[in-house]
Amino acid sequence: MATFVDAAGEHADADSAPSMRTSRSDFHGHSGEVHLEDSRRPGREPHEVGRRRSSCAVTWRGSREPLLCAGSVRDVPIYVRKTAYDSDWNLDFSEVEIALNLDFLGVENDPVTEPIPNQRRSRLVTKTEEALIAPIPTGTRRWVQGRHHLHGKATAVIGMRRAGKTTFLHQVRRDLLASGARREQLPYVNFEDELLVGMPATSLGILVEEHFRRCPDLRGKATVTWCFDEIQVVPGWERFVRRLLDSENIDVFVSGSSAAMLSREIATAMRGRAWEVVIHPFSFREFLAHRGEPAPAPDALLDSASRSRLERAFQEYLTTGGFPEAQGLEPASRFQLLRDYVDVAMMRDVVERHRVSNVVGVRWLMRHLLGNAGGTFSVEKFYRALRSQGISIARQTVHELVGHLQDCFLVRALWMETDSERQRMANPRKAYPIDPGLIPVFDRTGRANVGHALETAVLIELERRRCEVTYVRTPDGFEVDFFAKQATGELELIQVCADASDPVVAARELRALAEAGKAYPAAARRLLLATRDGLPADVPVGIQAETVYEWALRSGEPA
Repeated sequence: MATFVDAAGEHADADSAPSMRTSRSDFHGHSGEVHLEDSRRPGREPHEVGRRRSSCAVTWRGSREPLLCAGSVRDVPIYVRKTAYDSDWNLDFSEVEIALNLDFLGVENDPVTEPIPNQRRSRLVTKTEEALIAPIPTGTRRWVQGRHHLHGKATAVIGMRRAGKTTFLHQVRRDLLASGARREQLPYVNFEDELLVGMPATSLGILVEEHFRRCPDLRGKATVTWCFDEIQVVPGWERFVRRLLDSENIDVFVSGSSAAMLSREIATAMRGRAWEVVIHPFSFREFLAHRGEPAPAPDALLDSASRSRLERAFQEYLTTGGFPEAQGLEPASRFQLLRDYVDVAMMRDVVERHRVSNVVGVRWLMRHLLGNAGGTFSVEKFYRALRSQGISIARQTVHELVGHLQDCFLVRALWMETDSERQRMANPRKAYPIDPGLIPVFDRTGRANVGHALETAVLIELERRRCEVTYVRTPDGFEVDFFAKQATGELELIQVCADASDPVVAARELRALAEAGKAYPAAARRLLLATRDGLPADVPVGIQAETVYEWALRSGEPA
């Protein structure tokens, strides 16, 4: 049975038992409650898990067309489909259908076929037509280290909001077209469409069947590469994609917001059938390409004029950052745009997704981490600072919030390198934003800190190269910014400094590398500077000193 409690507190019973579905949902809005009872187990709520209860808040819209009501059952999403109204636009409860998300709880069951509204079917057919004839958009080419596809797996394109995931999908399509694929083999569908909100995964089959109806010669004879953008809005999309991989000659690329496509969740939902590709904001190479300036070849000899232009461009990159939409904007507009990015990531990817009630605490934490790039962060100190301001928050909550900010790619946090898990937990982490352009937006000192921007650029470049990164603190108290471990097993100690032309500064930075090198003798040692003029006069044997932009442009071959 399903009992609906409306906003006025009045109850009404639905005549039919709830139907069970395998779909995931992420709805919003609060107006009334729904209480479910499993008709197969009278008096009991369906699939109780711990203290989770099958009750939720729902919202409905005034329309005479059958639409989905939005809601969430704490940790168990559900939806309500309205099918009739009385003259006052109230639900006719005798025709309310409620679906419980069993797949979210890990309960296997067969999907229930639902009649597809004509409006939705028509929209899906239209999208199929557009997928065949719409021109493939162009954009600045993105470079991804290593493979971006593995046979038999769906490629999940993830990353910070507005970093360029959709552009990368179209880049994949253009590359396949250039390699000889037919246009009909490269359909693209964006599910960010109000007519498709709440659409179950069972409706996705219309796209594939309609496509093969229009191109029957492709089925079983040629590989069709489907690109599904913002697919996280479709509950249960993972099962649909797994079925395609198993039953058709199809490659699949999916992308979506970082809120709904976390690495660990995709791996679990796809049962090992996903291949992850992370898209970051522009690297310096991509920044130059976006401006139409060719990057010099690795180790190319540059004249003084060319080097000056390159250093000037790199300084602009450190200030502007790598978000595509931020390029070419004046500072005031750029700051507003980047603040909007951060606010959306914080509210949708942290507060809404994880049901965080302490919004004030999240905002303080976010501003602290983004405003102190490269600084050490201690949960205990931050916890005490909040309490001193009268903000109530638990230590464990602070730990969780830092993890949420990392999950949405807003912040990157580094642990200290050590073999001892206890020592690792006892030492503070270092935090960086996902892009150097965020630093001046949230820095409250009013001083341009080139060193922090340099460190951020180096860290994100190491992530692009898929390195495991920590920082090193020696027993004598010397600190090296990054300890990078490549997949090949190569180790590298990297110290970043804006200017080491001063002998005192050079001695301090080089000694830190030398001391860390004693603890990690197999690691290469590198000192990275902002400009050529900042190089130290004397560099010891075994340490390579160069500019960050020279090092960044040697980023390997693009995929």
